[in-house]
Amino acid sequence: MEAVVTLAHPRFHSAWADVFTKRVVADCMTHACAMVDTHTVKLDACCQYGCDVDLHEQAAIVARKADIARVLSPAAQAAPWFDESEKHEDKDVPSGWVVRTAVLGGGCLFLSHDARGCAIHRASLEQGWDFRGTKPSICRLFPLSYEDDTICISDDYKDYSCAYTADAPTLYRVARDTLADVFGQELVVAMDAAEAKILARRLPLAT
Repeated sequence: MEAVVTLAHPRFHSAWADVFTKRVVADCMTHACAMVDTHTVKLDACCQYGCDVDLHEQAAIVARKADIARVLSPAAQAAPWFDESEKHEDKDVPSGWVVRTAVLGGGCLFLSHDARGCAIHRASLEQGWDFRGTKPSICRLFPLSYEDDTICISDDYKDYSCAYTADAPTLYRVARDTLADVFGQELVVAMDAAEAKILARRLPLAT
């Protein structure tokens, strides 16, 4: 069982302690991603399986279909964008349901196929619209995740080379602004207090 720290928050009551001590590169776009078990380079490795998308986010993606399609390959434009067979209930998301993005060519269909990174994010930057509410929140938070009343770490975080850079910032520090944006500033206040507790425990004792 993972060690946890209590959060003073109405929705999230705890966070894994490792959230405040494990590390991840701050800018994955400049990191040469590799799979830890095989040592093979796989850029955008965390996007290889696709992701769960809240139905509100799916609707927002569909509403932006013409904009997003402009940075997708012709094959991705023509393919089904979501795997409807994977639709299932999920009480943790706003709509209560999620659907899975399709996978194409060994990665999420929404990867930019002539460059790196998420096509949704890229389209928003190039075209001047706000990706929030359209880019799936689970992707924005990675490698953090959440389940029931706990902030946790995605299962596949440890599979990627970005998790093993000694001077990288902590998972919490990388995701802090996104946590505030997705769940509100109140969560960051609670997480800051939990972080202080965890880091205080790790300080060497005075002699």
